[in-house]
Amino acid sequence: MANFNEEEIDDTDGNDDLYEHYRFKADKGQGALRVDKYLMNLIEKATRNKIQKAATAGNIYVNGVPVKSNYKVKGNDVVTVLFEHPPYEFLLVPENIPLDIVYEDDAVLVVNKPAGMVVHPGHGNYSGTLINALTYHFENLPNNSSNRPGLVHRIDKDTSGLLVVAKTEEAMTHLAKQFFDKSTEREYVALVWGNVEEEEGTVEGNIGRHPKNRLQNTVYENDEEEKGKPAVTHYKVLERLGYVTLVSCRLETGRTHQIRVHMKYIGHTLFNDERYGGEKILKGTTFSKYKQFVENCFKVLPRQALHARTLGFVHPVSGEFMRFECPIPEDMEACLEKWRNYSQHVIE
Repeated sequence: MANFNEEEIDDTDGNDDLYEHYRFKADKGQGALRVDKYLMNLIEKATRNKIQKAATAGNIYVNGVPVKSNYKVKGNDVVTVLFEHPPYEFLLVPENIPLDIVYEDDAVLVVNKPAGMVVHPGHGNYSGTLINALTYHFENLPNNSSNRPGLVHRIDKDTSGLLVVAKTEEAMTHLAKQFFDKSTEREYVALVWGNVEEEEGTVEGNIGRHPKNRLQNTVYENDEEEKGKPAVTHYKVLERLGYVTLVSCRLETGRTHQIRVHMKYIGHTLFNDERYGGEKILKGTTFSKYKQFVENCFKVLPRQALHARTLGFVHPVSGEFMRFECPIPEDMEACLEKWRNYSQHVIE
């Protein structure tokens, strides 16, 4: 059975999933030392060959910049290592974490994932994930092709919203096929920088790993299209708030960071999306009061402004089409209220 994707996921149809196994900050008095030797001293059972392969692939970062194995680590350097496979020995530890269950029966479970919760272990997050919670609360969940119990699709750590979980093998197969066939309904709401000109539109552009920043994805065009996989996002303006716009995004495909990449591609980066540059003031005035206002908005919503609001699918047993909707969470709503007040009383 194939593994199927949701908007904010690693595209596991390929073999280029990367996981942040380790992150170290060098002591202030650290003497200059090759990064491969530095890591061998800190990572248990790590071979020099494995570390050097990671460096050759551009998967060792110092202060966010990829380095070669001969880079000399200095005091206060932050060293991050990414490998192709997660440390499976840490994956399936059940943890008593509360779940916001929207719907449950014998076959499926629909949960409202809060922002800040990772869906499955990896990227330096080996506990506190949705998988840890699911394996505690539910026994004998079926594994998907990546050995992740119940997981049919995923959304990013800092994206809130709805996920469906399979409780039986039959439900897993049925739901996975729906995601593959693009017959599910998936709608997100996003706050983006700038005034989106068209009331609605479609973004098409092949998405693949960024050539210089392996933690990002990008759109590949023209002669480079084959470097990415086809991706289609339909958007519609919900509310214009001056220097930002609230949009609804419906997915036709599921690629890594699809909405985040596509909206940036058309010049409307998600508000406070640090990975893609949305944590900077991209639109607006130069007044210091405006800068303070935006910084206050960032504090209220300390993550990208993206919420998986609507999820629809055919029930694997009854054959009934089921649609679920969860309201915009408090942090995002508080940020929207600030922009509503600002756009009404300042911009006008």
